[in-house]
Amino acid sequence: MTEQRADSPGAERAPATDMSLLGIYLNDHLAASTAGTARVRYLLRSCRGSALADALAPVAAEIADDRTSLLHIMRRLDVPVRRYKVYAGRAAEQVGRLKSNGSLVRRSPLSTLWELEALALGVEGKMAGWETLRDLATTDERLDARQLDELIERARRQHATLEALRHKQVLVAFRAA
Repeated sequence: MTEQRADSPGAERAPATDMSLLGIYLNDHLAASTAGTARVRYLLRSCRGSALADALAPVAAEIADDRTSLLHIMRRLDVPVRRYKVYAGRAAEQVGRLKSNGSLVRRSPLSTLWELEALALGVEGKMAGWETLRDLATTDERLDARQLDELIERARRQHATLEALRHKQVLVAFRAA
């Protein structure tokens, strides 16, 4: 059996990436990343000086770095940033702060629990986004498979850290006064 060259007639070619849909997808992830970055910074400020803040600070720095990585990937793919989606991500994060937490004048332990849950869900979504790009890296040389593998692994570590912190916060949030 003879091997066909990729440029020969009848050879199978990898389908081209639909850049229009990928642009929408990546801008949606950028909006979520913007919200997640703002949320983790807000949580850090809210729990400043605590063991939670110490444990969360490295994750917060990585989440901000991951947003920067996404912007670099978008640039490499020539995907324009849709500013209105970035603004929508910021607005959604701020609206999320308005949710009832059982306390009108001060921060409730329930607020911290909810924020840790939201961050863990956001990191899961980010990991899915990296995995999607990793799948596309098999046919698109503009995507760096090794970088994406590292981002996926980092998201797994972030998720594990957030879940551990969330489990500790459950005991704080629902402890009888």
